[in-house]
Amino acid sequence: MERDIIETNDGTKTLYIKDLNETYHSTHGALQEAKHVFIENGLKKVYYCDINILELGFGTGLNLLATIDEFLKTDKNHIVKYYTIEKYPISSTEIAELAYFKLFNEKKIEEIFKKIHNSEWNVKIELVPNFFFKKIKDDFHYLDQMELPPINLVYFDCFGARVQPDLWEIELLKKIKNKMADGGLLTTYSSKGSFRRALQELNFKVEKLKGPPGKREMINAVLGMGDFS
Repeated sequence: MERDIIETNDGTKTLYIKDLNETYHSTHGALQEAKHVFIENGLKKVYYCDINILELGFGTGLNLLATIDEFLKTDKNHIVKYYTIEKYPISSTEIAELAYFKLFNEKKIEEIFKKIHNSEWNVKIELVPNFFFKKIKDDFHYLDQMELPPINLVYFDCFGARVQPDLWEIELLKKIKNKMADGGLLTTYSSKGSFRRALQELNFKVEKLKGPPGKREMINAVLGMGDFS
């Protein structure tokens, strides 16, 4: 599918798919959305011990960079294992034009950005000490066949239900649940009603939160015996 690079309202760039009339990030602000949904309402709520993160899907790699940027601000003693799935990788030209490393003050980010996108698919590497990364080239629906440790945090960043409704239904959520540790957190930019109900049916506690700029609400969902921090 043909993609264009466009600028969002916070000055950061994203990809736009003409055929689907869909963007990879919010047009109200790509970096704002990543930080609000996945860092402030995801990582910071579970980052008190070693954690395993699963991202659906990798896309431009912006969520990963925001996560590493936050990790580098800590004492770096905790171990983070970050697994991300992508069926349709973006091109090297698009990666270069997005140049997301320029969004962060940490000097190491440029080197990490290159390492992320130049690394082999389906091979786990250590990006920086104690931060491990594996990008998996596959379909989300084959998640049940992937070998993963118990997941503590899920970044649910699929394309919206308007263009990929099957990704927001209970069958995929069952596979995600089966990969999660009890008390694990799923966070996403959407607050779609049928998605909330599917999560609740699968024994998630669901909380609606203030959304990022341009979104009224978003969702946090905690599995099983866990609770909201």
